[in-house]
Amino acid sequence: MAAANKARADATKTTSASTAKSKMSEAGRRDKDAEKASKDAAAADKKAASLRGEESRLRTRLATAETSERKSTEQKQRREDRRAERERAAERADYEGRISAAEAAAHQAQNTAATLPQTLPEPKPEKLRVLLLGADSRGAEIGECGLRIGREQQRIAAAVRAANHRDLIEIQPRPAATTEDLLEGISQFRPHVVHFSGHSNESLLAFEDDDDAPNSGTVVAGAAFARAMHATDEPPTLVVLNSCDSAAHLDAIVGELVPFAVGMTDAIGDGDAIIYAARFYASIANGQSIASSHAAGLVALEFAGLDPKIALLKANEGLDPAAAVLVTGTGTA
Repeated sequence: MAAANKARADATKTTSASTAKSKMSEAGRRDKDAEKASKDAAAADKKAASLRGEESRLRTRLATAETSERKSTEQKQRREDRRAERERAAERADYEGRISAAEAAAHQAQNTAATLPQTLPEPKPEKLRVLLLGADSRGAEIGECGLRIGREQQRIAAAVRAANHRDLIEIQPRPAATTEDLLEGISQFRPHVVHFSGHSNESLLAFEDDDDAPNSGTVVAGAAFARAMHATDEPPTLVVLNSCDSAAHLDAIVGELVPFAVGMTDAIGDGDAIIYAARFYASIANGQSIASSHAAGLVALEFAGLDPKIALLKANEGLDPAAAVLVTGTGTA
Protein backbone atom coordinates (compact mmCIF):
# COMPACT_ATOMS: atom_id res chain seq x y z
CA MET A 1 0.00 0.00 0.00
CA ALA A 2 2.88 2.41 0.73
CA ALA A 3 4.34 1.62 -2.70
CA ALA A 4 0.95 2.30 -4.36
CA ASN A 5 0.61 5.65 -2.59
CA LYS A 6 4.12 6.63 -3.63
CA ALA A 7 3.46 5.72 -7.27
CA ARG A 8 0.29 7.90 -7.35
CA ALA A 9 2.22 10.77 -5.72
CA ASP A 10 4.93 10.44 -8.37
CA ALA A 11 2.25 10.47 -11.12
CA THR A 12 0.95 13.84 -9.92
CA LYS A 13 4.40 15.36 -9.87
CA THR A 14 5.49 14.48 -13.41
CA THR A 15 4.71 16.58 -16.46
CA SER A 16 5.05 13.57 -18.76
CA ALA A 17 1.76 11.95 -19.66
CA SER A 18 3.40 8.59 -20.33
CA THR A 19 5.25 8.63 -17.02
CA ALA A 20 2.09 9.56 -15.18
CA LYS A 21 0.24 6.69 -16.88
CA SER A 22 3.04 4.28 -16.00
CA LYS A 23 3.01 5.39 -12.36
CA MET A 24 -0.76 5.00 -12.12
CA SER A 25 -0.49 1.51 -13.60
CA GLU A 26 2.14 0.67 -10.98
CA ALA A 27 -0.14 2.07 -8.26
CA GLY A 28 -2.95 -0.20 -9.46
CA ARG A 29 -0.66 -3.26 -9.39
CA ARG A 30 0.52 -2.31 -5.90
CA ASP A 31 -3.10 -1.96 -4.73
CA LYS A 32 -3.86 -5.48 -6.00
CA ASP A 33 -0.75 -6.84 -4.27
CA ALA A 34 -1.83 -5.12 -1.02
CA GLU A 35 -5.34 -6.58 -1.32
CA LYS A 36 -3.93 -10.07 -1.93
CA ALA A 37 -1.46 -9.71 1.01
CA SER A 38 -4.33 -8.60 3.23
CA LYS A 39 -6.36 -11.66 2.25
CA ASP A 40 -3.31 -13.92 2.83
CA ALA A 41 -2.75 -12.33 6.25
CA ALA A 42 -6.39 -12.89 7.18
CA ALA A 43 -6.14 -16.53 6.08
CA ALA A 44 -2.91 -16.93 8.05
CA ASP A 45 -4.56 -15.41 11.13
CA LYS A 46 -7.48 -17.79 10.73
CA LYS A 47 -5.12 -20.77 10.36
CA ALA A 48 -3.07 -19.64 13.38
CA ALA A 49 -6.26 -19.39 15.45
CA SER A 50 -7.20 -22.90 14.31
CA LEU A 51 -3.74 -24.20 15.23
CA ARG A 52 -3.94 -22.54 18.64
CA GLY A 53 -7.26 -24.24 19.21
CA GLU A 54 -5.81 -27.59 18.13
CA GLU A 55 -2.83 -27.02 20.46
CA SER A 56 -5.21 -26.35 23.34
CA ARG A 57 -7.16 -29.54 22.58
CA LEU A 58 -3.93 -31.55 22.37
CA ARG A 59 -2.73 -30.14 25.69
CA THR A 60 -6.04 -31.10 27.28
CA ARG A 61 -5.81 -34.61 25.81
CA LEU A 62 -2.19 -34.91 27.03
CA ALA A 63 -3.14 -33.82 30.54
CA THR A 64 -6.01 -36.32 30.53
CA ALA A 65 -3.72 -39.11 29.30
CA GLU A 66 -1.10 -38.31 31.94
CA THR A 67 -3.75 -38.32 34.68
CA SER A 68 -5.12 -41.63 33.40
CA GLU A 69 -1.63 -43.15 33.23
CA ARG A 70 -0.84 -41.97 36.77
CA LYS A 71 -4.08 -43.46 38.08
CA SER A 72 -3.38 -46.70 36.23
CA THR A 73 0.12 -46.88 37.72
CA GLU A 74 -1.23 -46.20 41.20
CA GLN A 75 -3.90 -48.88 40.79
CA LYS A 76 -1.28 -51.36 39.57
CA GLN A 77 0.94 -50.56 42.57
CA ARG A 78 -2.00 -51.02 44.93
CA ARG A 79 -2.73 -54.40 43.33
CA GLU A 80 0.92 -55.40 43.72
CA ASP A 81 0.90 -54.27 47.37
CA ARG A 82 -2.24 -56.29 48.07
CA ARG A 83 -0.75 -59.34 46.35
CA ALA A 84 2.48 -59.03 48.36
CA GLU A 85 0.48 -58.63 51.57
CA ARG A 86 -1.52 -61.78 50.79
CA GLU A 87 1.71 -63.68 50.15
CA ARG A 88 3.19 -62.44 53.43
CA ALA A 89 0.01 -63.38 55.27
CA ALA A 90 0.14 -66.87 53.76
CA GLU A 91 3.79 -67.23 54.76
CA ARG A 92 3.01 -66.08 58.29
CA ALA A 93 0.12 -68.53 58.53
CA ASP A 94 2.31 -71.38 57.29
CA TYR A 95 5.10 -70.43 59.69
CA GLU A 96 2.71 -70.12 62.63
CA GLY A 97 1.24 -73.50 61.76
CA ARG A 98 4.69 -75.11 61.80
CA ILE A 99 5.52 -73.38 65.08
CA SER A 100 2.23 -74.58 66.61
CA ALA A 101 3.09 -78.13 65.62
CA ALA A 102 6.57 -77.67 67.03
CA GLU A 103 5.10 -76.24 70.23
CA ALA A 104 2.86 -79.28 70.67
CA ALA A 105 5.86 -81.56 70.23
CA ALA A 106 7.88 -79.45 72.64
CA HIS A 107 5.15 -79.52 75.29
CA GLN A 108 4.92 -83.28 74.97
CA ALA A 109 8.70 -83.57 75.36
CA GLN A 110 8.63 -81.20 78.33
CA ASN A 111 5.91 -83.22 80.04
CA THR A 112 7.96 -86.36 79.52
CA ALA A 113 11.09 -84.70 80.86
CA ALA A 114 9.37 -83.10 83.86
CA THR A 115 9.73 -86.25 85.94
CA LEU A 116 13.43 -86.72 85.10
CA PRO A 117 16.28 -85.38 87.28
CA GLN A 118 18.03 -82.29 85.93
CA THR A 119 21.39 -83.66 84.86
CA LEU A 120 23.52 -83.25 81.76
CA PRO A 121 23.55 -86.15 79.29
CA GLU A 122 26.46 -88.50 79.34
CA PRO A 123 29.22 -87.70 76.84
CA LYS A 124 28.97 -89.52 73.51
CA PRO A 125 31.81 -90.56 71.18
CA GLU A 126 30.84 -87.98 68.55
CA LYS A 127 31.88 -84.57 67.38
CA LEU A 128 30.47 -81.43 68.94
CA ARG A 129 28.08 -79.99 66.36
CA VAL A 130 27.78 -76.21 66.21
CA LEU A 131 25.06 -74.60 64.07
CA LEU A 132 25.97 -71.00 63.15
CA LEU A 133 22.88 -69.05 62.10
CA GLY A 134 23.59 -65.59 60.69
CA ALA A 135 20.94 -63.17 59.39
CA ASP A 136 21.47 -59.58 58.24
CA SER A 137 17.86 -58.69 57.51
CA ARG A 138 16.65 -55.09 57.20
CA GLY A 139 13.29 -55.36 58.95
CA ALA A 140 11.59 -52.12 59.78
CA GLU A 141 10.75 -53.46 63.22
CA ILE A 142 14.45 -53.73 64.09
CA GLY A 143 15.77 -50.86 61.98
CA GLU A 144 19.44 -51.83 61.57
CA CYS A 145 21.64 -53.24 58.84
CA GLY A 146 25.19 -54.02 57.75
CA LEU A 147 26.35 -56.85 60.06
CA ARG A 148 29.59 -58.73 59.28
CA ILE A 149 28.06 -62.19 59.57
CA GLY A 150 30.65 -63.82 57.32
CA ARG A 151 33.51 -62.28 59.30
CA GLU A 152 32.12 -63.58 62.60
CA GLN A 153 31.65 -67.11 61.28
CA GLN A 154 35.15 -66.99 59.77
CA ARG A 155 36.67 -65.91 63.10
CA ILE A 156 34.83 -68.67 64.98
CA ALA A 157 36.01 -71.31 62.49
CA ALA A 158 39.59 -70.02 62.68
CA ALA A 159 39.53 -70.10 66.50
CA VAL A 160 38.32 -73.70 66.46
CA ARG A 161 40.94 -74.76 63.90
CA ALA A 162 43.70 -73.46 66.19
CA ALA A 163 42.37 -75.25 69.30
CA ASN A 164 43.38 -78.53 70.94
CA HIS A 165 40.24 -80.45 70.00
CA ARG A 166 39.68 -79.00 66.53
CA ASP A 167 39.10 -82.49 65.06
CA LEU A 168 36.25 -83.11 67.50
CA ILE A 169 34.14 -80.12 66.44
CA GLU A 170 31.93 -79.85 63.36
CA ILE A 171 30.66 -76.40 62.38
CA GLN A 172 27.78 -75.81 60.00
CA PRO A 173 27.54 -72.11 59.00
CA ARG A 174 24.34 -70.72 57.53
CA PRO A 175 25.20 -67.06 56.82
CA ALA A 176 21.85 -65.99 55.34
CA ALA A 177 19.65 -67.94 57.71
CA THR A 178 15.90 -68.14 57.21
CA THR A 179 13.35 -69.60 59.61
CA GLU A 180 13.49 -72.73 57.47
CA ASP A 181 17.26 -72.92 58.09
CA LEU A 182 16.52 -72.72 61.81
CA LEU A 183 14.01 -75.58 61.83
CA GLU A 184 15.88 -77.70 59.28
CA GLY A 185 19.22 -77.16 61.02
CA ILE A 186 17.87 -78.24 64.40
CA SER A 187 16.14 -81.31 62.97
CA GLN A 188 18.73 -82.46 60.43
CA PHE A 189 22.09 -81.33 61.83
CA ARG A 190 21.05 -82.02 65.47
CA PRO A 191 23.41 -79.39 66.90
CA HIS A 192 24.72 -79.42 70.45
CA VAL A 193 25.20 -75.65 70.14
CA VAL A 194 22.92 -73.21 68.32
CA HIS A 195 24.55 -69.81 67.70
CA PHE A 196 22.52 -66.89 66.33
CA SER A 197 24.05 -63.67 64.96
CA GLY A 198 21.83 -60.93 63.64
CA HIS A 199 19.44 -58.19 64.64
CA SER A 200 17.20 -58.50 67.68
CA ASN A 201 15.55 -56.56 70.44
CA GLU A 202 13.83 -57.50 73.69
CA SER A 203 10.86 -58.99 71.80
CA LEU A 204 12.07 -60.16 68.38
CA LEU A 205 14.83 -61.82 66.39
CA ALA A 206 15.18 -61.05 62.67
CA PHE A 207 15.81 -63.79 60.09
CA GLU A 208 16.18 -63.40 56.32
CA ASP A 209 13.57 -64.20 53.66
CA ASP A 210 14.32 -66.89 51.07
CA ASP A 211 14.58 -64.28 48.30
CA ASP A 212 17.52 -63.19 46.13
CA ALA A 213 16.20 -59.63 45.91
CA PRO A 214 16.62 -57.16 48.81
CA ASN A 215 13.92 -57.81 51.41
CA SER A 216 12.84 -56.74 54.86
CA GLY A 217 13.36 -60.18 56.42
CA THR A 218 11.15 -62.15 58.80
CA VAL A 219 10.82 -61.21 62.45
CA VAL A 220 10.35 -64.04 64.96
CA ALA A 221 9.05 -63.61 68.48
CA GLY A 222 11.55 -64.63 71.15
CA ALA A 223 9.06 -67.10 72.62
CA ALA A 224 8.62 -68.75 69.19
CA PHE A 225 12.41 -69.03 68.79
CA ALA A 226 12.60 -70.67 72.23
CA ARG A 227 9.91 -73.18 71.27
CA ALA A 228 11.86 -74.01 68.12
CA MET A 229 14.79 -75.08 70.33
CA HIS A 230 12.50 -77.71 71.87
CA ALA A 231 11.06 -78.93 68.56
CA THR A 232 13.51 -81.84 68.24
CA ASP A 233 14.21 -85.14 69.98
CA GLU A 234 17.77 -83.95 70.64
CA PRO A 235 17.59 -80.31 71.82
CA PRO A 236 20.83 -78.30 71.97
CA THR A 237 22.84 -78.15 75.17
CA LEU A 238 23.74 -74.50 74.62
CA VAL A 239 22.14 -71.58 72.78
CA VAL A 240 24.14 -68.41 72.10
CA LEU A 241 22.29 -65.27 71.00
CA ASN A 242 25.06 -62.95 69.86
CA SER A 243 22.75 -60.01 69.12
CA CYS A 244 21.45 -56.82 70.72
CA ASP A 245 19.24 -57.05 73.85
CA SER A 246 18.92 -60.83 73.41
CA ALA A 247 19.32 -61.63 77.13
CA ALA A 248 15.59 -60.91 77.42
CA HIS A 249 14.95 -64.26 75.68
CA LEU A 250 17.11 -66.45 77.93
CA ASP A 251 14.39 -67.31 80.46
CA ALA A 252 12.19 -68.66 77.65
CA ILE A 253 15.04 -70.74 76.21
CA VAL A 254 16.60 -72.28 79.30
CA GLY A 255 14.52 -75.11 80.76
CA GLU A 256 14.34 -78.85 81.14
CA LEU A 257 15.54 -79.50 77.57
CA VAL A 258 18.04 -76.63 76.99
CA PRO A 259 20.40 -76.37 79.98
CA PHE A 260 22.47 -73.27 79.08
CA ALA A 261 22.10 -70.06 77.10
CA VAL A 262 24.05 -66.84 76.51
CA GLY A 263 22.57 -63.47 75.52
CA MET A 264 23.44 -59.77 75.44
CA THR A 265 21.99 -57.36 78.01
CA ASP A 266 22.27 -54.28 75.77
CA ALA A 267 23.08 -53.19 72.22
CA ILE A 268 26.41 -54.67 71.13
CA GLY A 269 28.65 -53.53 68.30
CA ASP A 270 29.47 -55.85 65.43
CA GLY A 271 33.19 -55.98 66.28
CA ASP A 272 32.48 -56.55 69.98
CA ALA A 273 30.20 -59.49 69.19
CA ILE A 274 32.95 -61.04 67.05
CA ILE A 275 35.54 -60.62 69.83
CA TYR A 276 33.34 -62.42 72.37
CA ALA A 277 32.33 -65.23 70.00
CA ALA A 278 35.86 -66.01 68.78
CA ARG A 279 37.26 -66.28 72.32
CA PHE A 280 34.25 -68.20 73.64
CA TYR A 281 34.48 -70.94 70.99
CA ALA A 282 38.28 -71.08 71.17
CA SER A 283 37.95 -71.95 74.86
CA ILE A 284 35.16 -74.47 74.21
CA ALA A 285 37.38 -76.16 71.59
CA ASN A 286 40.26 -76.25 74.08
CA GLY A 287 38.17 -78.35 76.46
CA GLN A 288 37.16 -75.58 78.86
CA SER A 289 33.81 -75.56 80.62
CA ILE A 290 30.94 -73.34 79.50
CA ALA A 291 31.52 -71.10 82.53
CA SER A 292 35.24 -70.73 81.82
CA SER A 293 34.65 -70.15 78.12
CA HIS A 294 32.12 -67.44 78.92
CA ALA A 295 34.57 -65.87 81.37
CA ALA A 296 37.27 -65.90 78.69
CA GLY A 297 34.93 -64.11 76.29
CA LEU A 298 34.21 -61.46 78.93
CA VAL A 299 37.92 -60.93 79.57
CA ALA A 300 38.51 -60.55 75.82
CA LEU A 301 35.87 -57.82 75.78
CA GLU A 302 37.47 -56.14 78.78
CA PHE A 303 40.92 -56.28 77.16
CA ALA A 304 39.36 -54.47 74.19
CA GLY A 305 38.17 -51.71 76.51
CA LEU A 306 34.55 -52.81 76.54
CA ASP A 307 32.03 -53.50 79.28
CA PRO A 308 32.23 -57.23 80.06
CA LYS A 309 28.82 -57.22 81.76
CA ILE A 310 27.07 -57.02 78.42
CA ALA A 311 27.17 -60.83 77.93
CA LEU A 312 25.05 -62.93 80.30
CA LEU A 313 25.23 -66.70 80.85
CA LYS A 314 22.12 -68.39 82.21
CA ALA A 315 21.92 -72.02 83.42
CA ASN A 316 18.97 -74.17 84.32
CA GLU A 317 18.34 -74.46 88.03
CA GLY A 318 20.47 -77.20 89.57
CA LEU A 319 23.07 -77.21 86.78
CA ASP A 320 26.57 -75.79 87.13
CA PRO A 321 28.08 -74.34 83.94
CA ALA A 322 31.52 -74.73 85.53
CA ALA A 323 31.01 -78.50 85.41
CA ALA A 324 29.70 -78.52 81.84
CA VAL A 325 32.47 -79.33 79.35
CA LEU A 326 31.14 -79.60 75.82
CA VAL A 327 34.16 -81.29 74.22
CA THR A 328 36.88 -83.53 75.59
CA GLY A 329 39.32 -85.98 74.14
CA THR A 330 36.67 -88.72 74.29
CA GLY A 331 33.43 -87.11 73.24
CA THR A 332 30.92 -84.29 73.68
CA ALA A 333 28.72 -83.44 76.66
